[in-house]
Amino acid sequence: MFNIFKKKTNDSKDKVAVLGIDGVPHSLLERFIGEGMMPNLSALANKGSLAPMTASIPEVSSTSWSTFMTGVNPGRHGIYGFMELQNVSYKWSFPNSNDIKSETLWEIAGRNNRKSIVLNVPSTYPAKKLNGILTAGFVALDLKKATYPESAYEYLMSIGYKMDVDTRKAQESTTALAEEIASAFRIRKKAMLHFLDNNEWDLFIGVITETDRLHHYLWAALDDNKHPQHNFFLDFYTEMDSFIGEMYDRVGDSVPFIILSDHGFTTIKHEVYLNSWLRERGYLKFNKEQPDSMEDMHSESKVFALDPSRLYIHTKNRYSRGNVETSEYESLRHKIKEELLSLVIDGEKVIKTVMFREDIYSGNLYDKAPDLVALPYEGYDLKGSISKSQISGKGFLTGGHTRENAVFYINREISDGDINIVDVGPTIISLLGIEGNNFDGKCLLNDR
Repeated sequence: MFNIFKKKTNDSKDKVAVLGIDGVPHSLLERFIGEGMMPNLSALANKGSLAPMTASIPEVSSTSWSTFMTGVNPGRHGIYGFMELQNVSYKWSFPNSNDIKSETLWEIAGRNNRKSIVLNVPSTYPAKKLNGILTAGFVALDLKKATYPESAYEYLMSIGYKMDVDTRKAQESTTALAEEIASAFRIRKKAMLHFLDNNEWDLFIGVITETDRLHHYLWAALDDNKHPQHNFFLDFYTEMDSFIGEMYDRVGDSVPFIILSDHGFTTIKHEVYLNSWLRERGYLKFNKEQPDSMEDMHSESKVFALDPSRLYIHTKNRYSRGNVETSEYESLRHKIKEELLSLVIDGEKVIKTVMFREDIYSGNLYDKAPDLVALPYEGYDLKGSISKSQISGKGFLTGGHTRENAVFYINREISDGDINIVDVGPTIISLLGIEGNNFDGKCLLNDR
């Protein structure tokens, strides 16, 4: 009833299957392999390449997954974070699939007569028509608008599909949250295996986001055997390993099989509120003591921050209330950089490096880039909140993102050298036998 395409009787030569595991660190998988907890992944590692990977700048899911799905940097695809500030109104805007300005892997595949199944990839809402099937990942607001075609939506409705974990359960108890994570993961796996088994595809991409939710809210449970969800955390990865084995059995050795995450994870020592730091130093002002939004920004402001670590100079030529002259721009950027590098909390430096926009981004959307991006030392979770009065604190989350220590796996040998998430897209398109594309990343295979 719900089959959209009849499954091929003969697999084509050039196919690729991809499993995304949001926010999973390479070091964590290596640890679990070493402890015997993930025998399926251990077997795969022995027949392929399991390596650490570097995420996008900043290391936020919307930017990293957009970089993966396009093979280009944010200066070309246009997604710099989960939210942006409108230059005239100062209202928030939330980029979605319509704001991705470079071709995605499945769009490239489609114009080369290849069918794709794309499940739960962040930043793909609303679903666009494609040669295949797509149901969007975070942030997806409505399942019907998130899914193409209609028959895929009907199937997902029939199984009670969850677009995301309801993290409000964390306010009830860690048990309620764990049950919600387990439920979402169970239904996610069912949907992925259904589409994998029953539909024709040349490119299959499915993303598990429950890992990210587990890590954000329950990272403290990993090494604390007295934590009420310690066993749940470990059991989750045992189930993840079983799913990896189940998916691989269906795909087979002959098909390139990729596993990747969009960033790593670590324990949060401190949240750091960059806008509070800017206010304290006189760079940022609001029209009221407790601003409701960036619409309350004072015209005398010189710098502001957006999540997680993007800083924007409030220039006259970019913002309607901007006051920074072009002649001030360079000196102000260098001053902010120096002061950020001197930021200390509890005797420790917070910021590892500060990069200027031209050091990171290039392309026709370069003018939308942040002016600076601060990269913290591990354990410091940078925030763009405007509601905090202090510079640092502790929030509800126990785990935070890292740019380093994301993971890449393929059941093939890969070239030596550093791996960045921008390289994964070009590798997939090369494996599909499609040529003539203009990527920022490189193919990771020795023989391509």
